[in-house]
Amino acid sequence: MDDEGAYARAGGRLPGDPVPDPGLGDEPQPLPPPAPPSRRRTGYGRAFVHALPVLLIAVAILYDIFTPRYFTAGPLYTAAPLIAAPLYSRRGTALTGVAVVAAVIGLQLGKGVIHYVDSLTELITIATVAVLAVIVNGLVRRSSERLVSVREIAEAAQRAVLPQPAERIAGFEIAVCYEAAQADAFIGGDLYAVQDSARGVRLIVGDVRGKGMGAVAAVAVVIGAFREAAEQEATLEAVAQRLERALAREGTRRDGLDAFEGFTTAVLAELPHGGGTVRIVNRGHPPPLLLYADGTLGPLPARESALPLGMGELGVWPDRAEEAAFPGGATLLLYTDGLTEARDAKGEFYDPQARLAGRVFAHPRTLLDTLAEDVRRHSGGGMADDMALLAVRRPRRGDHDHCHEP
Repeated sequence: MDDEGAYARAGGRLPGDPVPDPGLGDEPQPLPPPAPPSRRRTGYGRAFVHALPVLLIAVAILYDIFTPRYFTAGPLYTAAPLIAAPLYSRRGTALTGVAVVAAVIGLQLGKGVIHYVDSLTELITIATVAVLAVIVNGLVRRSSERLVSVREIAEAAQRAVLPQPAERIAGFEIAVCYEAAQADAFIGGDLYAVQDSARGVRLIVGDVRGKGMGAVAAVAVVIGAFREAAEQEATLEAVAQRLERALAREGTRRDGLDAFEGFTTAVLAELPHGGGTVRIVNRGHPPPLLLYADGTLGPLPARESALPLGMGELGVWPDRAEEAAFPGGATLLLYTDGLTEARDAKGEFYDPQARLAGRVFAHPRTLLDTLAEDVRRHSGGGMADDMALLAVRRPRRGDHDHCHEP
């Protein structure tokens, strides 16, 4: 008999078990989950750093009180306003400086040493540092405002280049996720798009070779061409060829290495209206995963290899869409190689197939949130490449709009 089972049968409750609320009848109310230890540690650390200038002043005062008059806590007094400068407001920094100067004057008067040259020099030094701290605070505030402005521009650029698709399109439940490897970056060379058309819902997930603004420009070209082609072309193969031509035109406008080596790996999918199938065209991209309602899953690999988009001049392989069953309750997961190339401390790659096997997710958003968090834990938060995820679920008959945890 296991300990948890014995405890539950004895009438006890385990952490997270629902407990009855007398004010709500017999309906159980779940206990709120405890905050993760890492978040609690981070909160304590921030609180300590924020209180550090006050602690330094207090320690300095005690040091000056209980030590002979020729001992000085000058370094602690000067450190307090300098630490306050990047943490506090301008008023808070100024008050910290005033408190330090007042404490030094009061202690020097109490010890009767304010008329000494060394004491006067110390007082002038501390007052100068306090004024400099206010100036530093102003510079930090201006830099922070600039950073906020840059972040807002980056967010606007992401919304313009990678707009968020609707949560439901033509009856399909859809969710997307973008995780940038570079801190404070919002967009890179990964892409996704969803477009409804007369022939079904068409999707693309891709990865542009390269980094920086050149990759972002290529992303805009691919998504723009995809949206137009998805509306106009009769077949998924024709959509892929349209993207090939668009990237070829883009390549002629580039100079240097990118003009010869620019390419985009991509997987395109088509979900016919009212049909229980999915059609896939894979251009050198990791194969999608199909997660069934019973927890089983499997990849949808291409039977024939194909070159990435933008490399058509190296060989001619006609695109052939491959069809697979896509039953109700199943979820199609498309992703970039940032997912499978995430490594842990031992250098082992993340395996989404092994991690997701046997798990059931009631909504694509739940799947992507769980997957993104799992990848961050696996890699320790240090991903080597951007990661784009797109999940589409075909609801079963009788399903209603919902978003539950699995």
